[in-house]
Amino acid sequence: MTIAVLRFPGTNNENDILRALSSIEGANPVLVPSRKGLAGLEKADAIVIPGGFSYGDYLRAGAVASVETITEGVRDLAEDGKPIIGICNGFQILTEMGLLPGVLLPNKSARFVCKWVYLRVSGHSTVFTRGMEGSVIRLPIAHAEGNYHCDEDERESLNNEFRVPFRYCNEAGEVDIAHNPNGSIDNIAGIINQKGNILGLMPHPERASRQVLGSIDGITILENFVRAII
Repeated sequence: MTIAVLRFPGTNNENDILRALSSIEGANPVLVPSRKGLAGLEKADAIVIPGGFSYGDYLRAGAVASVETITEGVRDLAEDGKPIIGICNGFQILTEMGLLPGVLLPNKSARFVCKWVYLRVSGHSTVFTRGMEGSVIRLPIAHAEGNYHCDEDERESLNNEFRVPFRYCNEAGEVDIAHNPNGSIDNIAGIINQKGNILGLMPHPERASRQVLGSIDGITILENFVRAII
């Protein structure tokens, strides 16, 4: 199962995700520089778009990367139902591409936020959260533009269709304003598309994939991602 880990100029988390995926049985993560274009995704069974600052977040975070030629291949795999994860800047790129709804705005504090946060996992199962339903997990965030917003109709759809697998919360799992690190509506930390094969999230599961890093709560998300590859 070949997993294409994309690298755009300015991304910086590709090695972290490659190492985390390499520890999962059956996974074959391969670094794919965006300059390879469509040819770079010919053998891909799944895609990870990692974090960083693609093109220095020029214009808007993820805006320039979202129009690279290789993204046409990302769209094709998305339409085929292949699993795709966008982490941090990857989430921003997916929204800029229109594969996920909404937009990631500058943090409400107008500051870069880098810290560990708690997330409440939805009780509704998705391919990315099997075995985690209703749990509270701990992952790190590191972003300046993680303030998720969308229009009211899409907000209603996300909630009614159980497409919000992760929300910022406190250690006890209570979702409140005090534990919202960036101002996202409804404490949203991650969303999925209607088909259920694309996940975008601001926290970094690859940075919580080994005990030495401080948490292993992220590895289950990645393991589920690998299992979803057909």
